[in-house]
This record gives sequence, C-alpha cells and structure tokens, in this order.
Amino acid sequence: MREIVETVVKPRAEQIDREGVFPRENLQALAKHGWNGVLIPEKWGGLGLNHVAFSIAAAEIAKGCASTALVYVMHVGAAQTIHLYGNDDQKRRWLKPVQHGLIGTYSTSEKATGGHWWFNLSEAERDGDEYILNAEKSFTTSAGQADFYVFQTRSPGARKPTDISFFIIDGKNPGIQAGHWAALGVRGNHSGPIRYENVRVHARDRLGEEGQGKEIVENGVSPVYLIGLGSAWVGVAEAALEETVRYAKGTIHRDFNKRLADYQVIRQELANVKILLESLKHWQNHLARELDALQAEDRPQAELLISLVEFKVHAAEVASRATQAAMNVSGGYGYKKGVIERLFRDARAGIVMGPSNHIAREWIGKSLLGLPLELWYEGGE
Repeated sequence: MREIVETVVKPRAEQIDREGVFPRENLQALAKHGWNGVLIPEKWGGLGLNHVAFSIAAAEIAKGCASTALVYVMHVGAAQTIHLYGNDDQKRRWLKPVQHGLIGTYSTSEKATGGHWWFNLSEAERDGDEYILNAEKSFTTSAGQADFYVFQTRSPGARKPTDISFFIIDGKNPGIQAGHWAALGVRGNHSGPIRYENVRVHARDRLGEEGQGKEIVENGVSPVYLIGLGSAWVGVAEAALEETVRYAKGTIHRDFNKRLADYQVIRQELANVKILLESLKHWQNHLARELDALQAEDRPQAELLISLVEFKVHAAEVASRATQAAMNVSGGYGYKKGVIERLFRDARAGIVMGPSNHIAREWIGKSLLGLPLELWYEGGE
C-alpha cells in the first residue's frame, strides 16, 4: 500500500487539489492491486481482508491524498453494504466488477435535513417491478463520478421516518444530475449536490427489504464509514507530523546556527501531536478488531456505534490540531501553497463531515446520560 501511495497517489495530490480533479487514476491503481475490494470476499473478486486492513489502507492513502482517501472510504463502505445486505445476483453484478475498477459510493444526506444525513424526506414510488426515485441529495462523495450509488430514501407509503429503504443505482441511469463541487479542502472528492429526477430502478436492485433501511444504516453503513473516516484523519495527521518534522530538521536559522529542531518550543509542539497520534492509532486498531469480532460472531455492529463516533470526533480534531501545529512550526513556508497548507485545509473537513463533531458530541452526551438519541425524531416520540 505504501508503495502505491508513494508512486501513484502522492505525486498526483497537488494537481488534484489545485484543479479539483477526481482521483480516478488513483482508484484504478488501487483496484489493480485489489485494494478496492479489501473487504469483499474472494468469492466475489475481493481480497477478503478485515477491518484492520481497511483502516490501515485508509490511513495510508490519506497520508498521500485526503481526497483519494475519502473517495476510497465511501467506495469500500458502499461495497461492504452490498456484501452485508445484497443477494448473490447483486453481488455478482456490483461487487465482482470492483476488481476491474468499478467505483461506488453512498448517497444518503438530503439538503432539507442538513447534517442529519440519516433522515430522509424523499420517498420512493412503486411502479410495477420498478421504483421511481426523486431526491435532492447533498454532499454525495464522487457525485457524477461513481459507477453506482447506494441510495437511501423513504419506502413507498412510509408511515414514519424509520420506514426507509436502500437501492443500488447505476451511475449511467438517466435522470441523475450532479452539481458543481468547489470547496476549501478535499477538492478532489467531488462531494457535491446531486439530483435524482424520475430515476427508475428495478426491484432486483432494492438492497434488502422495504423498510429495512434503519437496520442497514446502523449496521451496514455507519460502522465501516466511521472506522474508515476516522482512519483517514489519522493519516492526514501523520502526514502533517512527518512533513513538519522534515522541515524542522532541515531548516537552519543562520543568525544563531540553529535548526528549528533545536528549539525547545518546537519540540514541545511536535511532541504534543505525537502523543495524540499514538493514542489514536491504538484506538483505531482496537475498534477495527472489535468490528471484526462482531462480524465473526454475527452480532450487530451497531453495538460499537458510540465508540466509533467518539473515534471519528477525536481523529478529526487531532488532524486539525496536527495541521495547525504544522502551520505554527513552519511559519511562512507552511502558509504558502504546498503540502502543509493543503493538509491544513483538508483537515477542516473532518470537523464538519457527518456526523459533524457538534452533532456527534450530542450523541455521545445523550448516550452517557441514558437519553434517547432521537435520530428519527417524530415530534414527540
């Protein structure tokens, strides 16, 4: 993985950021070596590895390019959701081609409900053996670029917010209109708005049963998404620390003939980041192993939901802290266009990506106090 990152992913990072290029070539290189199917069983053309391998891969990719890492995490998550809830026909049609470069993603959040990405107002219509889907989605990673979308909406005739269903939508289907993506950071992940207008999906591409969506969100979407997302921010923090250490060791103030590394205040700044990173990496590995254990025992992965949310919050904030320290240490050099400046902008995305750290803290606090999360609030329930 490190060889792929050093030779393919990292050299393209500047162009991807500068021009907002979707990192398709990076994803193709990862597919060539099997990494796009990291969690897909060998039977369906994947590597058949575990969440530990996935979390390491996400972090390593993020060290080279955060945009590529986020696209990768969403792709692996979408594929894993099909693996967990799809039938053999769906796995044959949507998972087998992943080894040849097919890219998937989630399309869940809606403009009308903001950061509450799990809550849908759109609703599918049934028309014979087909469903008609209409929705205005926001922040769909790989919007307009993905080969398939794992799409969430209310079931036909839904009576309550938890009555939701999932569908696999072919990216070439008519009626899909992706908006423009222009952002502060992670400029290559194309996480823009996307509109689905009278998109028809055959019943054979409904994922699971109608109304099973709440279970899929809690056990299929959230766990792999959160461990992957948190791991990506671990990688960004590592990249920032490595770049800052390199700069501090190689920069000399000739008036005192001292390297930046010779100043105690610089060493203290770097040490703080290193300590935070070490706590994160051990936690990352522990949670990934816990997910593997739950899956092996066929237990709900939602048992780890709050722990994974806590990990996401901490990882995003450590990445932000690490890139801020990189700016502090490198001064004017870091402020210029370049690796540190890019990492600083990229890291800010971690704070606001769903669940945003403010929303996540509310989940954690309510869980701590034994209060209901009310994710699908019905006005009094």
